[in-house]
Amino acid sequence: MPRETVYIGFGSNVGNRVDYCDRAVTLLSLLPHSQVSGISLLYETEPVNDGANPGDGWFLNGVVQLETDVTPQSLLSVLREIERSLGRDADNRSGPRTIDLDILFYGNRVINEPGLTVPHPRLHQRRFVLVPLSELDPLLIHPVMGHTVNQLLAGLNDPSEVRLLFPQPSTRYGSRPACSPPPSS
Repeated sequence: MPRETVYIGFGSNVGNRVDYCDRAVTLLSLLPHSQVSGISLLYETEPVNDGANPGDGWFLNGVVQLETDVTPQSLLSVLREIERSLGRDADNRSGPRTIDLDILFYGNRVINEPGLTVPHPRLHQRRFVLVPLSELDPLLIHPVMGHTVNQLLAGLNDPSEVRLLFPQPSTRYGSRPACSPPPSS
Protein backbone atom coordinates (compact mmCIF):
# COMPACT_ATOMS: atom_id res chain seq x y z
CA MET A 1 0.00 0.00 0.00
CA PRO A 2 1.50 3.39 -0.93
CA ARG A 3 2.06 5.96 1.77
CA GLU A 4 -0.61 8.57 2.23
CA THR A 5 -0.43 12.01 3.81
CA VAL A 6 -2.47 12.05 7.00
CA TYR A 7 -3.24 15.02 9.23
CA ILE A 8 -3.86 14.36 12.93
CA GLY A 9 -5.19 17.04 15.24
CA PHE A 10 -4.03 16.97 18.85
CA GLY A 11 -5.08 18.87 21.94
CA SER A 12 -4.78 18.90 25.72
CA ASN A 13 -6.48 20.94 28.44
CA VAL A 14 -5.49 19.07 31.61
CA GLY A 15 -2.22 18.96 33.53
CA ASN A 16 1.05 19.77 31.79
CA ARG A 17 -0.44 20.46 28.36
CA VAL A 18 2.92 21.04 26.65
CA ASP A 19 4.24 17.73 27.96
CA TYR A 20 1.13 15.78 26.89
CA CYS A 21 1.26 17.27 23.39
CA ASP A 22 5.00 16.66 23.17
CA ARG A 23 4.65 13.04 24.28
CA ALA A 24 1.77 12.40 21.86
CA VAL A 25 3.78 13.77 18.92
CA THR A 26 6.85 11.81 20.05
CA LEU A 27 4.80 8.59 20.14
CA LEU A 28 3.39 9.34 16.67
CA SER A 29 6.95 9.82 15.40
CA LEU A 30 7.75 6.25 16.54
CA LEU A 31 4.88 4.70 14.55
CA PRO A 32 6.17 1.93 12.22
CA HIS A 33 5.76 2.44 8.45
CA SER A 34 5.28 6.15 9.11
CA GLN A 35 7.19 9.40 9.20
CA VAL A 36 6.23 12.73 10.73
CA SER A 37 6.69 15.26 7.93
CA GLY A 38 5.32 18.35 9.65
CA ILE A 39 4.25 19.68 13.03
CA SER A 40 2.38 22.94 13.46
CA LEU A 41 3.19 25.46 16.12
CA LEU A 42 1.16 25.19 19.34
CA TYR A 43 -1.93 27.33 19.80
CA GLU A 44 -3.83 28.22 22.96
CA THR A 45 -7.49 27.79 22.21
CA GLU A 46 -10.73 28.53 23.97
CA PRO A 47 -12.72 25.37 24.80
CA VAL A 48 -15.60 24.85 22.36
CA ASN A 49 -18.74 23.47 23.96
CA ASP A 50 -20.60 21.90 21.05
CA GLY A 51 -22.50 19.31 23.05
CA ALA A 52 -19.30 18.10 24.69
CA ASN A 53 -18.24 19.43 28.06
CA PRO A 54 -14.46 19.91 27.82
CA GLY A 55 -14.30 22.04 30.96
CA ASP A 56 -13.03 25.60 31.40
CA GLY A 57 -9.33 24.93 30.84
CA TRP A 58 -7.94 26.35 27.59
CA PHE A 59 -6.48 23.83 25.19
CA LEU A 60 -3.13 23.59 23.55
CA ASN A 61 -3.82 22.47 19.99
CA GLY A 62 -1.78 21.59 16.97
CA VAL A 63 -1.68 19.36 13.92
CA VAL A 64 0.78 16.66 12.88
CA GLN A 65 1.40 15.75 9.24
CA LEU A 66 2.27 12.08 8.86
CA GLU A 67 3.29 10.02 5.84
CA THR A 68 2.05 6.50 6.52
CA ASP A 69 0.86 3.25 5.02
CA VAL A 70 -0.88 2.23 8.26
CA THR A 71 -4.57 1.66 7.45
CA PRO A 72 -7.08 4.23 8.74
CA GLN A 73 -8.68 1.76 11.19
CA SER A 74 -5.26 0.66 12.50
CA LEU A 75 -4.21 4.28 12.86
CA LEU A 76 -7.38 5.03 14.83
CA SER A 77 -6.57 2.11 17.17
CA VAL A 78 -3.04 3.48 17.67
CA LEU A 79 -4.39 6.96 18.45
CA ARG A 80 -6.81 5.53 21.03
CA GLU A 81 -3.95 3.55 22.58
CA ILE A 82 -1.77 6.70 22.78
CA GLU A 83 -4.68 8.55 24.42
CA ARG A 84 -5.09 5.73 26.97
CA SER A 85 -1.34 5.60 27.67
CA LEU A 86 -1.36 9.35 28.36
CA GLY A 87 -4.28 9.13 30.80
CA ARG A 88 -7.29 9.98 28.62
CA ASP A 89 -10.57 9.06 30.33
CA ALA A 90 -12.13 6.64 27.82
CA ASP A 91 -15.45 6.62 29.70
CA ASN A 92 -15.81 10.40 29.52
CA ARG A 93 -14.40 11.23 26.07
CA SER A 94 -16.25 14.55 25.90
CA GLY A 95 -14.88 15.82 29.22
CA PRO A 96 -11.57 17.54 30.01
CA ARG A 97 -8.71 15.58 28.47
CA THR A 98 -4.99 14.98 28.90
CA ILE A 99 -4.76 14.36 25.16
CA ASP A 100 -7.16 14.19 22.24
CA LEU A 101 -6.05 12.79 18.88
CA ASP A 102 -8.24 12.97 15.77
CA ILE A 103 -7.64 11.91 12.19
CA LEU A 104 -8.53 15.06 10.24
CA PHE A 105 -7.63 13.88 6.73
CA TYR A 106 -6.33 10.57 5.40
CA GLY A 107 -5.05 11.40 1.92
CA ASN A 108 -8.11 12.43 -0.07
CA ARG A 109 -10.16 9.51 1.18
CA VAL A 110 -13.74 9.79 2.35
CA ILE A 111 -14.42 7.20 5.07
CA ASN A 112 -17.75 6.59 6.81
CA GLU A 113 -17.37 3.57 9.04
CA PRO A 114 -18.59 2.88 12.57
CA GLY A 115 -16.32 4.91 14.87
CA LEU A 116 -14.38 6.54 12.01
CA THR A 117 -15.44 9.44 9.80
CA VAL A 118 -12.77 11.04 7.60
CA PRO A 119 -12.47 13.89 6.86
CA HIS A 120 -13.27 14.75 10.47
CA PRO A 121 -16.95 15.75 10.40
CA ARG A 122 -16.54 19.06 12.28
CA LEU A 123 -13.08 20.23 11.23
CA HIS A 124 -14.52 22.81 8.81
CA GLN A 125 -16.32 24.49 11.74
CA ARG A 126 -13.35 24.68 14.10
CA ARG A 127 -10.83 27.49 14.15
CA PHE A 128 -8.57 25.51 16.52
CA VAL A 129 -8.16 22.87 13.78
CA LEU A 130 -8.05 25.08 10.69
CA VAL A 131 -5.45 27.57 11.98
CA PRO A 132 -2.67 24.99 12.62
CA LEU A 133 -3.75 23.00 9.54
CA SER A 134 -3.42 26.10 7.35
CA GLU A 135 0.12 26.53 8.67
CA LEU A 136 1.04 23.07 7.33
CA ASP A 137 -0.95 22.98 4.08
CA PRO A 138 -3.09 26.05 3.32
CA LEU A 139 -4.02 24.74 -0.15
CA LEU A 140 -5.08 21.27 1.00
CA ILE A 141 -8.49 20.60 -0.55
CA HIS A 142 -11.29 19.15 1.57
CA PRO A 143 -12.36 16.11 -0.51
CA VAL A 144 -16.06 16.50 0.36
CA MET A 145 -16.48 20.28 0.45
CA GLY A 146 -14.08 21.06 -2.42
CA HIS A 147 -12.56 24.08 -0.65
CA THR A 148 -8.99 24.65 0.47
CA VAL A 149 -8.13 24.88 4.16
CA ASN A 150 -7.57 28.63 3.71
CA GLN A 151 -10.99 29.05 2.06
CA LEU A 152 -12.64 27.14 4.92
CA LEU A 153 -10.78 29.34 7.42
CA ALA A 154 -11.81 32.55 5.60
CA GLY A 155 -15.48 31.53 5.61
CA LEU A 156 -15.49 30.34 9.21
CA ASN A 157 -18.23 31.38 11.61
CA ASP A 158 -16.41 30.37 14.81
CA PRO A 159 -15.94 33.20 17.35
CA SER A 160 -13.69 31.16 19.67
CA GLU A 161 -10.22 32.53 20.30
CA VAL A 162 -7.11 30.83 18.91
CA ARG A 163 -3.76 32.43 19.71
CA LEU A 164 -0.21 31.36 19.10
CA LEU A 165 1.45 30.05 22.26
CA PHE A 166 4.33 32.35 23.11
CA PRO A 167 7.05 31.53 23.64
CA GLN A 168 6.93 28.19 21.85
CA PRO A 169 8.41 25.47 24.05
CA SER A 170 11.54 23.63 23.06
CA THR A 171 10.51 20.08 22.32
CA ARG A 172 12.03 16.66 22.06
CA TYR A 173 10.85 15.88 18.55
CA GLY A 174 13.05 16.74 15.65
CA SER A 175 11.15 19.28 13.59
CA ARG A 176 12.46 22.29 15.49
CA PRO A 177 15.78 22.89 17.18
CA ALA A 178 15.58 22.63 20.94
CA CYS A 179 17.18 25.51 22.80
CA SER A 180 17.98 23.37 25.79
CA PRO A 181 18.57 19.69 26.41
CA PRO A 182 15.41 17.72 27.10
CA PRO A 183 14.57 17.22 30.76
CA SER A 184 16.00 13.97 32.08
CA SER A 185 13.28 11.56 33.02
